[in-house]
Parts: sequence; structure tokens; C-alpha cells
Amino acid sequence: MRILSLGALREFWEENPGSEDVLRDFYKKLSGIEPQNLPELKMSFPAVDLVGKCYVFNVGGNKYRVISRIHFNRQMVFIRFVLTHKEYDKDKWKSDC
Repeated sequence: MRILSLGALREFWEENPGSEDVLRDFYKKLSGIEPQNLPELKMSFPAVDLVGKCYVFNVGGNKYRVISRIHFNRQMVFIRFVLTHKEYDKDKWKSDC
């Protein structure tokens, strides 16, 4: 899949020490697959859920959430937010989904 908004990942790891390796691994793994739908995506990322129009990935042992929009037909991922678990629980991101 082609991932847009790598800057969102980079910005997050620059502000959150210890998250860079996890997010780089997430990026590499997601870039190397070509799922056609959510069930196929779950084969590589069992902890991904569809919330409204967004796909929420639990990464880093459930420490972080990567919230994205995915167009399976174009194999494109648009990263909308990268949040800590605490930020995610505030639900501010849901208005975008």
C-alpha cells in the first residue's frame, strides 16, 4: 500500500520519544502488503478496527493509535492522526471519521 502523510508519523515520533521504532515498523509492514478489504487487512494487522470511515490501528502494544482513511481500490492510506492512548480516549478525532 502507498502511505501518504508520513509527516504525521515523523511529527509524532519527534514529540514522543520511544515511538519511532514502532511507527517505522508499522510503516514498513503496511507498505509491504496489498489488502483488498478489511478482512485481508486484519490478516496483517489483527488490531485494526473500522470506526465510521476511519481505520484505527492499535500499535506499540496498544500505546499508540494510528487513525487513517484507506482506499483499497487505489491501495492508498491517508494517515489522519497519530495519538497516544490517552489522546485517543478524548474522542476529538471522531469528528473527522
